[in-house]
Amino acid sequence: MKKSLHFLAFLSLILSLLFTSCGPSKKLMVSEAKVDKLQKDNANALNQLNVCNAQVQNLNEEKASLQNEYASIQKDLKDLSNESKMTISDQARRLRSLQNMIQSQKDVMTKLKNSIADALMNYKADELSVYIKDGNVYVSLEEKLLFKSGSDVVDPKGKEALKSLAMVLNNTKDITVIIEGHTDNVPIKTKLFEDNWDLSTARATSILRILTKDYGFDPNRITASGKGQFHPVKTNDTVEGRAANRRTEIILSPDLNEIYKLLYQ
Repeated sequence: MKKSLHFLAFLSLILSLLFTSCGPSKKLMVSEAKVDKLQKDNANALNQLNVCNAQVQNLNEEKASLQNEYASIQKDLKDLSNESKMTISDQARRLRSLQNMIQSQKDVMTKLKNSIADALMNYKADELSVYIKDGNVYVSLEEKLLFKSGSDVVDPKGKEALKSLAMVLNNTKDITVIIEGHTDNVPIKTKLFEDNWDLSTARATSILRILTKDYGFDPNRITASGKGQFHPVKTNDTVEGRAANRRTEIILSPDLNEIYKLLYQ
């Protein structure tokens, strides 16, 4: 009987130790699981925080951009408001000033055209013509007055015409001069000229040099260009038409700076 009691007591002690040793192991596992979950939650929270920070930065940049646009719009509105303060009376005065300037320019160009026509009156109609187009004065010189066929050397008779023209131009202020060379559509290819474009440019340049070097016209107010066969005034299907297309145009343009100032002030 005593042996049985001792055995039961010993068994109880063993079971008690077993249960005691299992308890802390389960608690440790639970704790580790909680720590792992907390670490994951913390990582998720940090990611969300980074996303939020990026969104905040984007919003700040958009806000700054909108503020700049708003400032620009405010400036435009202010400028528009200042412009709208011009009264009807002011606008009428400005319009009258513009009309007077335009009419004055027309008068100047008409007078210039008449002066050139008078200076060149000894030349025939099939040698040159003087007219106004688009507010500019055109002096159109035929090939037979200026050049031999395929040449860019100005003939003596052509030089005399240019001398008479230069006398008028030198006494006229506030104009610019463009010299345009033109040909017909018959191809040309020589040692001097690759094509009609080359010839037309060389002819315009020859006239420019005569007006500036020989007759003293201001080189800052003159330009030369070649148009080749690409701007005909008549058909190239006839002898007469091709002759009319072989020409040099001297285009005189008025100074429009004062008009531009009035338009954009």
